[in-house]
Amino acid sequence: MNKLLMSLVLCLGVAGSAHAMQGDAEAGAGKVAMCAACHGADGNSALPNFPKLAGLGEKYLYKQLLDVQEGRRVIVEMTGMLSSFDEQDLRDIAAFYDTQTPAPGVANDAELVARGEAIFRGGDLATGLPACTGCHSPTGSGNDLAGYPRLAGQHATYTTTQLTNFREGVRQNDGDIMVMRTIASRLSNKDIEAVSAYIQGLR
Repeated sequence: MNKLLMSLVLCLGVAGSAHAMQGDAEAGAGKVAMCAACHGADGNSALPNFPKLAGLGEKYLYKQLLDVQEGRRVIVEMTGMLSSFDEQDLRDIAAFYDTQTPAPGVANDAELVARGEAIFRGGDLATGLPACTGCHSPTGSGNDLAGYPRLAGQHATYTTTQLTNFREGVRQNDGDIMVMRTIASRLSNKDIEAVSAYIQGLR
């Protein structure tokens, strides 16, 4: 419970640190050619297993790129792709994708979406699950200053995979206090499916 309370404090920005990003989006546009095959030319992936990067948040994007480069987050498809980039390159790429306009998604299963919305907005008091809005905002737009990504419109398939990976400990780059691993541990498969569906249609 202490870890969960700590994560909520951080989500609310009380202990968040502000670090000015210095990425150059214009320079980044010339460094993302190899990314387009999976993530789309403007960061709006058409493939549901690859995330939409457009508008995800510059600070978050930079951290993920750095984590992939340094081996803290393993993405098989990205193996070696970032090895030739320096810090400025990664910052520029993050800045480029953050300036792109996110494409909205659509969720069609009304029953699943209703359950997902209840989790996203209210959490689950019985299991100690916090609402997603605390970190990712009621609109799903995230909190770039704190490094929490935009969720609205993200592919349900991708979100489901990430939440499951956090729950199972496959993905561990959520910090020493394990914010997402703790939260995901309180989600059933059905919960993950529901909240992912809701997020996909969130605008």
